[in-house]
Amino acid sequence: MRKYIKPILILSIASILFSCSDDFLERPPESEIIPEDYLFEESQLASYTIELYGILPTHGNWSFGTFGIDSDTDNMANMDYDNKYVPGQWRVGQTGGSWSFTNIRNINYFLSTVVPRYENGEITGSEEGIEHFIGEAYFFRAFEYFNKVQALGDFPIVTEPIPDDSELLTAASERDPRSEVIRFILSDLDNAANMMMSSSPDGNKNRLSRYAALLVKSRVALYEATWLDNFRGTAFVPNGSGWPGADKAYNQGWQYEAGSIDAEIEWLLGEAMTAAEEVAGAFSLTPNNGVLQQSTVDAENPYFNLFGAEDMSDFSEVILWRDYDQGLGIVHNVPVHAMRGNYGVGLTKGLVESFLMDNGLPIYANGSGYAGDDYIEDVRENRDGRLWLFLKQPGQINILYNEEEGNEITPVEPVPRITESAWEQAYSTGYTIRKGLNYDGIQGNNGQGYTGSLVFRATEAYLNYIEASYLLTGNVNATAAGYWRAIRDRAGVNPNFENTIAATNMQIESEGDWGAYSAGQLIDPTLYNIRRERRNELFAEGLRWMDLKRWRSLDQLIDNNYHIEGFKLWGPMQEWYDDGILVYDSGSATVSSPTRSEYLRPYEQTGDELVYDGYSWTMAHYLDPIAIQHFLITSENNNLESSPIYQNPGWPLTANEGAQPINN
Repeated sequence: MRKYIKPILILSIASILFSCSDDFLERPPESEIIPEDYLFEESQLASYTIELYGILPTHGNWSFGTFGIDSDTDNMANMDYDNKYVPGQWRVGQTGGSWSFTNIRNINYFLSTVVPRYENGEITGSEEGIEHFIGEAYFFRAFEYFNKVQALGDFPIVTEPIPDDSELLTAASERDPRSEVIRFILSDLDNAANMMMSSSPDGNKNRLSRYAALLVKSRVALYEATWLDNFRGTAFVPNGSGWPGADKAYNQGWQYEAGSIDAEIEWLLGEAMTAAEEVAGAFSLTPNNGVLQQSTVDAENPYFNLFGAEDMSDFSEVILWRDYDQGLGIVHNVPVHAMRGNYGVGLTKGLVESFLMDNGLPIYANGSGYAGDDYIEDVRENRDGRLWLFLKQPGQINILYNEEEGNEITPVEPVPRITESAWEQAYSTGYTIRKGLNYDGIQGNNGQGYTGSLVFRATEAYLNYIEASYLLTGNVNATAAGYWRAIRDRAGVNPNFENTIAATNMQIESEGDWGAYSAGQLIDPTLYNIRRERRNELFAEGLRWMDLKRWRSLDQLIDNNYHIEGFKLWGPMQEWYDDGILVYDSGSATVSSPTRSEYLRPYEQTGDELVYDGYSWTMAHYLDPIAIQHFLITSENNNLESSPIYQNPGWPLTANEGAQPINN
């Protein structure tokens, strides 16, 4: 990416533009901070849109990065619990929140300025390049709007920079029903796909391409189709019972563009399938040779290396990745975390147990060959190759090259450090991940890692197609079956998914997998195994929370608390630890008591934790609250009800208050 960043003057202009306040009413017009002769050249378009890449999820400089952002789900747990699982503790803010237009305004300025100039032939450069960078802007507007839909649902569609006029800005705050926003997003993604090059213009997959737009289109369409289906009839879909948008005059008479919610779902699933199939047809899966490299003479495993490589451009399934450069100070801390306990983010027992045996059977099925979980070594034995590769085991080698170079490395994996208080060293659940590990000790210098960061890979398109096609037709068609077998074969699992489905016990699966439910009801075994495949392939890549929301997979926590658990501490593995280090049943406890469970419960140690009795849920938490500031800005005489904005279901119009129960 860095090669596209131009002189300091342009970067300074972009810095001013991108540091403006989030509020409509506090912004100077862009014409006052952008020179009149800017955005007339292809290189200037490239420089402007490169600044938008920060919208995408990548490795944070000091955080646990991509491989920890499934935390606070049933997949992964960090050192602290999330207040969204404590009804009443997540509260309406006075300011801030997800209701922000910063990125949208900046992108709208670009499009409203550049598109007319392009149509009038006023921009110099290659037509292919100019179109590509315009396509990038359409992509980022779609991506940002999708973030808004996931967080807030209904949201204003704004396509032009709004003048600093109170009346105009208030009118622009009217929330469009989420289905309208989704169609707007898909339209922008179509524009992006049609304008962007089929291959990244840098030749290194560090800039977007047509296939990135198609992949995200399949993601968006599948998200909304499943949301509408699973939340139908509730306040969380337009025209559902209690939908707050119905109280606003501007939404009166609104109808789905397809004619009904069922027709809208069908259309969306078709769009998801078409986009996903084009991506899947263009990208093959990176091979997995089944080798976990533990010496310099072992063969390297391309599938393993995919997630921690310095250069990801040659991996077949990669669509977009972010490059880092130590020499330029563009670095992160992910390799250090991968060499230790992943910055206190561990895998849950539920995730680990969801992985099949390599013969394709669930661990509880007759004849599965499961060795049990007394030791981590047993857990990995004869399992799905993805668990076998990416679940760390004490005694394994983390560093094979330049061991002397790193100052923060753990060359040999220790027993899980479950009593550590510092996140840098701690193992929250006892199960830790090696996804993203690079064996080079140079990457172990604290805060100086420069491995690449995956943004989009084509395997998601395979999974999107499988799910969308099954939901649309009720069957696994030949194309979906081919994709599914290819994913399982690459994972080292018997590709006969029909046998897995036949051996699936939904009641057992539901004990550790929230995705076994939709709207509080167990789903059918075929759909469940499609969800299982997605969970096991994409774990730790940041999509689990999105999936759980669209599947409506948390309702069952309203009446039945869920306990986050890790490895089987209170079995033979307790002997790994010195006498006196495992403290429980006291205010200074370091681990959970064996009377609560054989398995480590990271949030049930002292008894003071608000989730000591397990995670709970309330319906309102499927969407974020809107901060009171935004109602005040757009209301008359501080009468919040007069604002065109309406609060999300279950959330009050009072700051610092939690959500109320919703009967849906």
